[in-house]
Amino acid sequence: MELEKFKSEVVSIRGKLHNQARNMLANEDDAEDAVQETYLKLWNVRSQLAQHPNVAGFAMQTLKNVCIDRLRAERIHVRLDDASIAVNSTTPYTYTEQNDSATIIRQIIDSLPETQRQIMLMRDIHEYELEEIAEITGSNPTAVRVNLSRARKAVRDKFININQRKQ
Repeated sequence: MELEKFKSEVVSIRGKLHNQARNMLANEDDAEDAVQETYLKLWNVRSQLAQHPNVAGFAMQTLKNVCIDRLRAERIHVRLDDASIAVNSTTPYTYTEQNDSATIIRQIIDSLPETQRQIMLMRDIHEYELEEIAEITGSNPTAVRVNLSRARKAVRDKFININQRKQ
Protein backbone atom coordinates (compact mmCIF):
# COMPACT_ATOMS: atom_id res chain seq x y z
CA MET A 1 0.00 0.00 0.00
CA GLU A 2 1.41 3.33 -1.05
CA LEU A 3 1.56 6.38 1.19
CA GLU A 4 -1.33 8.20 -0.54
CA LYS A 5 -3.63 5.18 -0.30
CA PHE A 6 -2.60 4.67 3.34
CA LYS A 7 -3.49 8.30 4.06
CA SER A 8 -6.85 8.03 2.34
CA GLU A 9 -7.90 4.72 3.91
CA VAL A 10 -6.28 4.72 7.34
CA VAL A 11 -5.45 8.28 8.33
CA SER A 12 -8.91 9.40 7.24
CA ILE A 13 -10.53 7.43 10.12
CA ARG A 14 -8.37 9.10 12.76
CA GLY A 15 -11.41 10.62 14.49
CA LYS A 16 -13.12 7.26 14.92
CA LEU A 17 -9.91 5.65 16.15
CA HIS A 18 -9.28 8.47 18.60
CA ASN A 19 -12.83 8.36 20.00
CA GLN A 20 -12.59 4.61 20.47
CA ALA A 21 -9.22 4.86 22.19
CA ARG A 22 -10.48 7.65 24.46
CA ASN A 23 -13.50 5.51 25.39
CA MET A 24 -11.35 2.52 26.21
CA LEU A 25 -8.49 4.30 27.98
CA ALA A 26 -10.39 7.25 29.52
CA ASN A 27 -7.39 9.53 29.00
CA GLU A 28 -6.76 11.93 26.15
CA ASP A 29 -2.97 11.53 26.10
CA ASP A 30 -3.11 7.74 26.32
CA ALA A 31 -5.70 7.70 23.53
CA GLU A 32 -3.43 9.76 21.29
CA ASP A 33 -0.50 7.46 22.04
CA ALA A 34 -2.64 4.41 21.25
CA VAL A 35 -3.72 5.88 17.90
CA GLN A 36 -0.10 6.64 17.03
CA GLU A 37 0.96 3.12 17.98
CA THR A 38 -1.87 1.75 15.85
CA TYR A 39 -0.71 3.80 12.86
CA LEU A 40 2.81 2.48 13.35
CA LYS A 41 1.60 -1.12 13.47
CA LEU A 42 -0.55 -0.60 10.38
CA TRP A 43 2.28 1.09 8.50
CA ASN A 44 4.52 -1.88 9.28
CA VAL A 45 2.00 -4.25 7.65
CA ARG A 46 0.98 -1.88 4.85
CA SER A 47 1.93 -4.41 2.17
CA GLN A 48 -0.76 -6.75 3.54
CA LEU A 49 -3.38 -4.01 3.96
CA ALA A 50 -3.95 -3.74 0.21
CA GLN A 51 -5.42 -7.27 0.19
CA HIS A 52 -7.53 -6.78 3.31
CA PRO A 53 -11.28 -6.48 2.53
CA ASN A 54 -12.01 -4.03 5.37
CA VAL A 55 -9.05 -1.80 6.17
CA ALA A 56 -11.06 0.40 8.55
CA GLY A 57 -12.26 -2.63 10.51
CA PHE A 58 -8.74 -4.00 10.66
CA ALA A 59 -7.49 -0.63 11.92
CA MET A 60 -10.21 -0.55 14.59
CA GLN A 61 -9.35 -4.10 15.72
CA THR A 62 -5.66 -3.21 15.85
CA LEU A 63 -6.46 -0.15 17.97
CA LYS A 64 -8.61 -2.22 20.29
CA ASN A 65 -5.76 -4.68 20.81
CA VAL A 66 -3.32 -1.83 21.46
CA CYS A 67 -5.68 -0.37 24.07
CA ILE A 68 -6.20 -3.73 25.76
CA ASP A 69 -2.44 -4.26 25.88
CA ARG A 70 -2.03 -0.84 27.49
CA LEU A 71 -4.71 -1.56 30.07
CA ARG A 72 -3.10 -4.88 30.93
CA ALA A 73 0.32 -3.28 31.19
CA GLU A 74 -0.97 -0.65 33.58
CA ARG A 75 -2.90 -3.26 35.52
CA ILE A 76 -6.06 -1.20 35.35
CA HIS A 77 -8.74 -3.67 36.28
CA VAL A 78 -11.27 -4.29 38.96
CA ARG A 79 -9.86 -6.59 41.57
CA LEU A 80 -12.56 -9.01 42.59
CA ASP A 81 -10.96 -9.62 45.96
CA ASP A 82 -11.09 -5.89 46.80
CA ALA A 83 -14.66 -5.30 45.59
CA SER A 84 -16.62 -6.04 48.74
CA ILE A 85 -15.36 -9.33 50.00
CA ALA A 86 -13.49 -7.97 53.00
CA VAL A 87 -16.38 -5.72 54.02
CA ASN A 88 -18.82 -8.62 54.35
CA SER A 89 -16.37 -11.08 55.91
CA THR A 90 -16.92 -12.05 59.48
CA THR A 91 -14.12 -14.56 59.96
CA PRO A 92 -10.67 -15.15 58.50
CA TYR A 93 -11.95 -18.46 57.12
CA THR A 94 -14.79 -16.74 55.22
CA TYR A 95 -12.43 -14.10 53.87
CA THR A 96 -9.94 -16.73 52.70
CA GLU A 97 -12.64 -18.79 51.02
CA GLN A 98 -14.02 -15.75 49.21
CA ASN A 99 -10.52 -14.71 48.17
CA ASP A 100 -9.91 -18.21 46.79
CA SER A 101 -13.21 -18.05 44.90
CA ALA A 102 -12.24 -14.71 43.35
CA THR A 103 -8.91 -16.17 42.24
CA ILE A 104 -10.65 -19.18 40.70
CA ILE A 105 -13.14 -16.95 38.86
CA ARG A 106 -10.29 -14.82 37.45
CA GLN A 107 -8.54 -17.98 36.25
CA ILE A 108 -11.74 -19.28 34.65
CA ILE A 109 -12.30 -15.95 32.86
CA ASP A 110 -8.69 -16.02 31.64
CA SER A 111 -9.25 -19.51 30.22
CA LEU A 112 -12.26 -18.48 28.10
CA PRO A 113 -11.90 -18.19 24.33
CA GLU A 114 -10.44 -14.78 23.47
CA THR A 115 -13.63 -13.33 22.01
CA GLN A 116 -15.78 -14.38 24.95
CA ARG A 117 -13.18 -13.20 27.45
CA GLN A 118 -12.89 -9.78 25.80
CA ILE A 119 -16.66 -9.34 25.54
CA MET A 120 -17.15 -10.37 29.17
CA LEU A 121 -14.48 -7.95 30.38
CA MET A 122 -15.80 -5.09 28.24
CA ARG A 123 -19.37 -5.64 29.45
CA ASP A 124 -18.95 -6.68 33.09
CA ILE A 125 -15.76 -4.86 34.08
CA HIS A 126 -15.54 -1.83 31.76
CA GLU A 127 -19.36 -1.52 31.53
CA TYR A 128 -19.59 -1.02 27.76
CA GLU A 129 -23.02 -1.21 26.17
CA LEU A 130 -23.69 -4.14 23.85
CA GLU A 131 -23.83 -1.85 20.83
CA GLU A 132 -20.42 -0.39 21.70
CA ILE A 133 -18.95 -3.86 22.08
CA ALA A 134 -20.44 -4.86 18.73
CA GLU A 135 -18.81 -1.85 17.09
CA ILE A 136 -15.44 -2.57 18.70
CA THR A 137 -15.46 -6.25 17.78
CA GLY A 138 -16.94 -5.70 14.33
CA SER A 139 -19.90 -7.99 14.97
CA ASN A 140 -23.58 -7.41 15.61
CA PRO A 141 -25.26 -6.93 19.02
CA THR A 142 -26.96 -10.34 18.80
CA ALA A 143 -23.60 -12.10 18.40
CA VAL A 144 -22.22 -10.10 21.32
CA ARG A 145 -25.21 -11.09 23.47
CA VAL A 146 -24.77 -14.77 22.55
CA ASN A 147 -21.02 -14.70 23.29
CA LEU A 148 -21.60 -12.91 26.58
CA SER A 149 -24.24 -15.43 27.60
CA ARG A 150 -21.98 -18.34 26.69
CA ALA A 151 -19.07 -16.81 28.57
CA ARG A 152 -21.12 -16.25 31.72
CA LYS A 153 -22.57 -19.77 31.52
CA ALA A 154 -19.08 -21.26 31.06
CA VAL A 155 -17.75 -19.36 34.09
CA ARG A 156 -20.72 -20.39 36.21
CA ASP A 157 -20.56 -24.06 35.15
CA LYS A 158 -16.80 -24.34 35.64
CA PHE A 159 -17.00 -22.64 39.03
CA ILE A 160 -19.78 -24.95 40.20
CA ASN A 161 -17.86 -27.96 38.91
CA ILE A 162 -14.71 -26.92 40.79
CA ASN A 163 -16.67 -26.37 44.01
CA GLN A 164 -18.38 -29.74 43.73
CA ARG A 165 -15.00 -31.48 43.37
CA LYS A 166 -13.80 -29.77 46.57
CA GLN A 167 -16.64 -31.25 48.63
